[in-house]
Amino acid sequence: MRRFVLALIVSAGLLSAWYLKLTPAGLWPGEGGFAVMGKFFARAFSPALLAEGGTGTLLLPQALEAARVTVVFAAAGMSLSLVLGLALGLFASSTWWAGDPARSAGGVRRTAAPVLYTGARVLIALMRSVHELLWALLFLCAFGLSNANAVLAIAIPYGGTLAKVFSEMIDEAPRDAAEALRATGASPAQVFAFGLLPRALPDMAAYAFYRFECALRSSAILGFFGLPTLGYYIKLSFDNLYYGEVWTYLYVLFLLVVAVDWWSGALRRRVVMA
Repeated sequence: MRRFVLALIVSAGLLSAWYLKLTPAGLWPGEGGFAVMGKFFARAFSPALLAEGGTGTLLLPQALEAARVTVVFAAAGMSLSLVLGLALGLFASSTWWAGDPARSAGGVRRTAAPVLYTGARVLIALMRSVHELLWALLFLCAFGLSNANAVLAIAIPYGGTLAKVFSEMIDEAPRDAAEALRATGASPAQVFAFGLLPRALPDMAAYAFYRFECALRSSAILGFFGLPTLGYYIKLSFDNLYYGEVWTYLYVLFLLVVAVDWWSGALRRRVVMA
């Protein structure tokens, strides 16, 4: 079976390459491309400390301020996406709706379960099927550039992704504690809240921290639409061929992601140990 799946993946890749007419020559830049690449990578070892536009202003304070704005947008988007992910993930969990048939038969919970479960799964698929850049473009065209639109552009697809993963983690969590509580006569809600959900929380927290790192990159990229994040200054400097400035902002973004990765790793270890 594994060989069949591997052969299928390789075949799909080869067919895709043939359909798109991909060749190694297409990856080889021309003479002008090599010149640009040389100039760009040469500045990697000498990032700009002063603005290259002739003003002579210090670049690092502006880069740090852009990093702060990047974190603010990412945190706001993730906060909203966590609310959406937890709520929809609960409704999209088959374990939540399973309950105890002997107690829930004929009740509202059992009657509404198929409708709410299916509706949640469809909504989750819709939210995460559209990339945050497309959501940002849609909101930009419909409502103009605003902070709220940028936060929603991150929160909607991330909320859908979190909901899907959270629901699967809840469904796949160990059942030993839940079965023990059920044997003592606990209600379905008590079994879920105290026997099942705590077993899934460490994995859910770890994935949420990972998505926050992704939200930082998404927040930076939204700067290409005009928001004052790191992406805005990277694009502005690149358009003006200020490659030293580009590397300064890239290094700040890199250090920001590394810092968040270290911080989230420390928090994940605390959650697991708790």
